Amino acid sequence: MGDPKRHRKKYSSPAHPWQKVRIEEEKQLVKEYGFRNKTEIWKMARFLKDATHQAKKLVTLIGPQADKEKELLLQRLRRYGLLSPEAGLADILSITLRDVLERRLQTQVYKQNLANSVKQARQFITHEHIAIAGKVITSPAYLVPVSEEGQISFRPTSSMSDIEHPERVAARKAKEKASKETVLEKDDDKATPRSRIGQRLGQRSRQRPGQRSGPGARRPGGDRRGGAKGGKPAGRK
Repeated sequence: MGDPKRHRKKYSSPAHPWQKVRIEEEKQLVKEYGFRNKTEIWKMARFLKDATHQAKKLVTLIGPQADKEKELLLQRLRRYGLLSPEAGLADILSITLRDVLERRLQTQVYKQNLANSVKQARQFITHEHIAIAGKVITSPAYLVPVSEEGQISFRPTSSMSDIEHPERVAARKAKEKASKETVLEKDDDKATPRSRIGQRLGQRSRQRPGQRSGPGARRPGGDRRGGAKGGKPAGRK
């Protein structure tokens, strides 16, 4: 028997453990993408860091081997949809952590409305309900290539493959509700300027001709607001 495989850490923890800005950002990412812990964030950050480090290194190299490594790096990032076909090494530095997180299987399952939430998407994956091209994937952190994005579905033998399953019906209802709310918000945004104009016109019509509004406006009795009749301020003798 050969030597056992050496398992190495796939992430590096932050150098400074108490940075408020970083901690708040990680809390938001955990809530938004349904991570189990911050280690999953650091793994994706390590993936991005290795790609940017390799790009910076290859920019200064010249030769057939350097050109081959450049093309391999670009092909790998294009396969995950992180770069456009015409992008170069300089464009790798513009990739953000959120771009990488959007390619995770957990996020893709939720984006394709196969689950009601990102946490439910994680549950479906770990319980072997999700398959890609017929192959069951149990890792929520699996980076989905662009060619496999349209092949994500429920496993044929899974109970979730039934379109009338209660969870899938709830997902469809939630999607329809969200679309209706979006339409209503757009209609409200369009109607807001007109309603404001109507309110202003209504206020003007309720005012008498020649009547002013404000602290110096006269009341029907002839006194000013805040003062007694005859022009003397109220409360003074």
